[in-house]
Amino acid sequence: MPESTLPFHDKILKLKGPIFVFGASGFIGVNLFNEIFKIRKDCYALTHDATKAWRLKLLNVPYENVVHCDILSLNSVKEVFEKYAPKTIFNLAAYGAYSKQSNINLTYETNVNGTLNILENCSKDTVYIHAGSSSEYGFNCTAPKEEDRVEPNSHYAVSKVSAAYLLEYYARMHQLNTLNLRLYSIYGYWEEPDRLIPRLIEKSRFGELPSFVSPDISRDFVFIDDCLDAFITCALGVSETTRGKSYNIATGRKSTIGDLVEISRSQFNIQAEPQWGSMTNRKWDLADWYGDPTAIERDFGWAAYTPLEVGLTKTREWQRAVGYESNVVPAFENPKLNPVITAIIACYKDAQAIPYMYERLVKTFNEMKVRYEIIFVNDNSPDNQEEVIDALCEKDPNVVGISHSRNFGSQAAFLSGMEIATGDAMVLMDGDLQDPPEVIPDFFAKWSEGYDVVYGVRVQREMKPHIHFFYKSFYKVFQNLSYIPIPRDAGDFSMIDRKVVKELVELPETEQFLRGLRAWVGFKQTGVPYIRPERMFGVSTNNWRKNIWWAKKAIFSFSFAPLELMSYAGFILTGISFIGIMWQIIAKIFFFPETPRGFSTVIVLVIFFGGLTILGISFLGEYIAKIFEETKKRPKFIRTRIRRGSKAYTSADEIRTLVKHLNK
Repeated sequence: MPESTLPFHDKILKLKGPIFVFGASGFIGVNLFNEIFKIRKDCYALTHDATKAWRLKLLNVPYENVVHCDILSLNSVKEVFEKYAPKTIFNLAAYGAYSKQSNINLTYETNVNGTLNILENCSKDTVYIHAGSSSEYGFNCTAPKEEDRVEPNSHYAVSKVSAAYLLEYYARMHQLNTLNLRLYSIYGYWEEPDRLIPRLIEKSRFGELPSFVSPDISRDFVFIDDCLDAFITCALGVSETTRGKSYNIATGRKSTIGDLVEISRSQFNIQAEPQWGSMTNRKWDLADWYGDPTAIERDFGWAAYTPLEVGLTKTREWQRAVGYESNVVPAFENPKLNPVITAIIACYKDAQAIPYMYERLVKTFNEMKVRYEIIFVNDNSPDNQEEVIDALCEKDPNVVGISHSRNFGSQAAFLSGMEIATGDAMVLMDGDLQDPPEVIPDFFAKWSEGYDVVYGVRVQREMKPHIHFFYKSFYKVFQNLSYIPIPRDAGDFSMIDRKVVKELVELPETEQFLRGLRAWVGFKQTGVPYIRPERMFGVSTNNWRKNIWWAKKAIFSFSFAPLELMSYAGFILTGISFIGIMWQIIAKIFFFPETPRGFSTVIVLVIFFGGLTILGISFLGEYIAKIFEETKKRPKFIRTRIRRGSKAYTSADEIRTLVKHLNK
């Protein structure tokens, strides 16, 4: 039986596996992945854009079948190829097709360089099917044949033509089994809700019509099922005589917007009249834009079989079945429904705990079904932390390692990670596992509700009672002394939205107390209670001296109470001294002619006032010391190394360039 006449199910079974679907978070990609994954589990959805992965989350795709790959990075592509060894590749990753995708450089990087990176990792026994575009024909848009001249009329079209030539080159020079499918106007399930047909069908359920451009603008509408059939049929049928070629995925029928509206009004019984021209024509809207599918019918036996009336009805039924307004539209509009969460771990003498931290974090993020990034900051630890972190980076491309030139402290470590983090929200954690990763889902739930900062509140500490009393007392005193409301019993353990992190990183002060600054910047905040366990390995690096240093740092950074206290003490004691002098004079004249004795009293008063003076000067000195430290404007930290995946950045210029790139 020819491949084109096989049932859809049987065609999928015959594909060589494993199967990669690049751009699987997009409209066509998610449909292709979903249909294949229903039948076989060796299909993987590859995606990089977190804001577009809402479809995969609504489909509840198992985490192990979602592979995060940046096709702009040759190393990233190479790693996933080495891990999974795919035999069939569908590349639907693209940028620039929509007007909101206006970054010209990213258009060429994604559509050309990204394609090149994938092709470089393919072998002769790999089947590579590429999603091209009918826009490659540009001005030559009236039923062009594949051998006709391409006349691209946009940067996107030029980039897709370039990719088509790349495929032809690799087919001829490297004997790769490549095909370029020039897609016309695909419509159907999971299309972006703001596109023409989804809006038209959504409005039709209320007897309404959306805004339209001119009725004479034409399209060649291809239903999604037909498009998927084309991809799979071509993957099975590519051969030495067809590889490297481009084929039109079209019906061959010209359908104007006027035709589409009249079919919809008839099919869905819409009484409303269309308001033509209520929407401005786009620069790529053309009056005769349709394709010629003769070549693909001849070489593969494929033809579109779904009439426009049937495709519209199926799409309408799908909208009703998936809860279009309650599920699909909110997911499309709210990127937080599938964000990237970055965990930033400040590490010092935590080499034993780091592997356990990693395993628990990954398990937590997998259960939450979110993308993750884990940044371990080695704050110049004397143990083998760097080797442990390197091993995790080698194992997982989502792990980043930072090394500092000396021990700058946990606050600097957090800031160092925050500066290069790429997540939508960041979780700050100590590396000793006293901040349990299992609390992160509670943070995430509050963040998803709209809170910008979610901090952990230590309702109980697994420590000796007298130390627990000290901590509780400090937070109570600090809260009362601070000139801004500071949450009680809240440490660094928290989830902070990206916009808040940006403000924290840009604060100019050198010596930072993050839990105070976190409160100072404002935004919408709330707390989540948790029990802080004992350190898993070793002993705490804190001691009484360090705890007192922390207390001083907090109070002198966010309170003027010591200065105010000395002012009040000065006024009160001066008043008491004045009263004492008056009493001494009066007593001398009227009550006690003899001078009263009391050298011990004098000595006590001298020591008291002397001690009070020294205390006041010391308070003043603490504030002056902070002013002195801030005026130096030294960097908060110095990085000696950043490890991302297999790539290590070690020179100052490399690190500076990377940080600048990540901060764009």
